Amino acid sequence: MIATQDIDAIIGAEAVGPDQDRIGKVGQVYLDQDSDRPVWVSVKSGLFGTSESLVPLEGAEWDRTALHLAFPKDRVRDAPRVEVDGELTPEEQERLYDYYGMGSTGAGAGTGTAGGGVVDDPIASDRDRYTAAGGGEGTVGNAGRDLGEPVGHDTSGPTTDDAMTRSEERLDVGTQRVETGRARLRKHVVTDQRTVTVPVQHEEVRVEREPITDVDRGVALDGPDLSEEEHEVVLTEERPVVAKETVPVERVRLDKEVVTDQRQVTEDVRHEEITTDDDGTRRPTR
Repeated sequence: MIATQDIDAIIGAEAVGPDQDRIGKVGQVYLDQDSDRPVWVSVKSGLFGTSESLVPLEGAEWDRTALHLAFPKDRVRDAPRVEVDGELTPEEQERLYDYYGMGSTGAGAGTGTAGGGVVDDPIASDRDRYTAAGGGEGTVGNAGRDLGEPVGHDTSGPTTDDAMTRSEERLDVGTQRVETGRARLRKHVVTDQRTVTVPVQHEEVRVEREPITDVDRGVALDGPDLSEEEHEVVLTEERPVVAKETVPVERVRLDKEVVTDQRQVTEDVRHEEITTDDDGTRRPTR
């Protein structure tokens, strides 16, 4: 059973027969005016979808990709030709119901009224409700509309012109500035070891011996001939002295610069393709 919430998805979908043969595209969905239950669809076939047939949804199934009708392609294409954009006459309605075997001889225990008589077929009873629900002869329920007032689902359709609009999705890529992190300056004390070579001097004792000459003889012989005596020399040396002072060496600040990279963006986009159906041969076109 086709649910009411599936109507929008069904319009424009592929219609196939019980043998999975493609029949055409679903053009419009017609509802029971009392229950809003989908009961009929129009299927476009032929070259450029110029031929449109009405098909009952009795026994049809919707699998989210295609509408599986209970009638084969030949049965649908050979259906009585009616102008779905115009008003159906009672004779045209009768021909459609009779053609699809939805007459008063079907099995079932339901009862209904049609034309003042009792009908023992629930399908035939439905037929009377569809016919009478529009408020007059020649109407089939379509959410309260006559068949002569179909609602086009495409941008261009049966209520606009004879052209079909092909649409496609295109990527609209921009940029958005987001925060990726923060940077801050922080200083702390680190102790290193430095080795510096410093030249230092020290004094060492050197013994010098000089022969006595006539010049210094008097000095050398001044004093006792033999005696004990000490002579002291002070020795000195330089030692490294370390002093530390703190001096400024540089200033550090944070700054920003803009770097441009190339990034690739991959996304699925959809587009519509239009096919022509001529005698069972499909020809794609864009």
